[in-house]
Amino acid sequence: MKIESVTPSEQSLSGLGVSGGVAIGPAYVIESGTAQVPDYVVAPEGLEDERRRFADAAAKARRQIKSLKAKALVLPEAAAEEIGFLLDAHLAMLTSSRLTRGVERRIREDRQNAEAAIQAEIAVIAHGFQEMDDAYLAARIADVREVGARLIRNLMDREYQAFSMLPPGVVIIAEELSPAETALLDPSVVAGIATVMGGAQGHTAIMARALGIPAVLGVHGLMPGTHNGDPVIVDGRNGKVILNPTEATRVATYVVQHHLTQEREQLKSLRSLPAVTLDGTPMTLLANLELPREIETARESGANGVGLFRTEFMFMNREDLPDEDEQYALLRTVVEGMPDKVVTIRTLDIGGDKLAGALDERFLATANPALGLRAVRLSQREPKLLETQLAAMLRAGVHGSTRILLPLITTVAEVRWVRDMLTEVAGRLKRNGVPIADPLPPLGIMIEVPGAALTADALAACSDFLAIGTNDLTQYTLAIDRGDEQVAHLYDPLHPAVLRLIQFTTQAALRARIPVSVCGEIAGDPRFTALLLGLGVRELSMTPNKLALVKRRIRALDLRSATRRAQSIMDQSDSARIAELLDEFNESET
Repeated sequence: MKIESVTPSEQSLSGLGVSGGVAIGPAYVIESGTAQVPDYVVAPEGLEDERRRFADAAAKARRQIKSLKAKALVLPEAAAEEIGFLLDAHLAMLTSSRLTRGVERRIREDRQNAEAAIQAEIAVIAHGFQEMDDAYLAARIADVREVGARLIRNLMDREYQAFSMLPPGVVIIAEELSPAETALLDPSVVAGIATVMGGAQGHTAIMARALGIPAVLGVHGLMPGTHNGDPVIVDGRNGKVILNPTEATRVATYVVQHHLTQEREQLKSLRSLPAVTLDGTPMTLLANLELPREIETARESGANGVGLFRTEFMFMNREDLPDEDEQYALLRTVVEGMPDKVVTIRTLDIGGDKLAGALDERFLATANPALGLRAVRLSQREPKLLETQLAAMLRAGVHGSTRILLPLITTVAEVRWVRDMLTEVAGRLKRNGVPIADPLPPLGIMIEVPGAALTADALAACSDFLAIGTNDLTQYTLAIDRGDEQVAHLYDPLHPAVLRLIQFTTQAALRARIPVSVCGEIAGDPRFTALLLGLGVRELSMTPNKLALVKRRIRALDLRSATRRAQSIMDQSDSARIAELLDEFNESET
């Protein structure tokens, strides 16, 4: 009897295209297993904290599974029902089950750490299942192991270690990637990213865009059908993931990649040209940087400077805090990398979807990190963190032009508190003979919550510049978690409330005669360029790979026409009508 191999058929899956470009390569599946589990005895006084760690990990696991259940509803009925039953079983195991009770007992009575207690309890349960004379029940141990693995992953938060030795040209396939994990990916090695969870405006998506890696997040049914080595296509433009593509599909993909390469080469010709509208109004195009290694890309793109340099990378993927000298050395590299151009350095904004190992347990145990202890609030709670950052920034300012940007500001008192600390730190460094920026760098604030936008006049009066963070501003105005793929379709920067807050902030800055920029994702989308310029914005900050696209749009734009269209748009109350007016204007200008 002849046995013929069966070639898997092509399968196309849909998700959220969060980082443009098209990638094709072998799948590298991030399995649900964990690294080596730590095993130690917990001190008596630490037992309550250990129990809380386990409870938090279980709560996070329940949220993850509920999210997966909601995603399964869009699958075909039979598949949705089957997956739903499986996930219900997983949820049951996370709520007062033999597993959770056994882990709690081991922590309480044997003083085992949570990870080791989970592993030990699973071993006992597995032994019992294997002795059952029932194949179905014996097979259910796989479900117990999966729940245990999820708990341990949540406790250890160490999945990024799997990325240290990736084969070249792979497409990462995972249930979820954190921003910290994404930051460690090497664009020269990783061709693309596809995950089950994640939203288009979450920080993982922003990081993927910054690295220039094509990515599709929120892909239903991705993990069950993908194995290591399977050929995968990731289309970050259209939100498509194609598993086991046919030869015809592969050839078509190579053609698309060729066309995209040609377009990038054409855009390079704009690098040395000014960003000036048809009627002669100059614009300033700045770069958003996530990591120091992007500085070369920013220079090559022709950026007029750095409008937002995020400092969170210094705190990610480590268990200690960077000291002043380490931060200074890193910031100096960036400042010297942009000679004769301004570098805007934002103070720490850990929280929300951006977590740091050295700070997680100490400061960020909150039900809603996005609305909790983060950004300037964390700085006020732990002023030494901010003091160290300001000292490093002042020292880096000796090597070029710098500005300091404060995240999540809501009150004038917060700005004054930081300004007082800046003056104090500068005085201390001078007394110790340490060279610092002279005069002190301008101090600006992020406008990213409605409260700040509505009091922009008062905030502008005590600030040297404003930067509108449209990602968070949209999220907080519309009550949409920008990292949640289940509500991503509701995230709409063209909502009239969002646009009015942008307009109000811009006008406040113009009245105060201080610079104002937009540094959210819409700044790098040519679709929004005419609207932002029409509202009075003259500085846009974006990922470096978007600069040429926006510059091309600016150079083809008549500012007077854009201003008139922006005024018409601001008279509208319906997002759909606003989008229609904007797209109609863009089409007429091209």
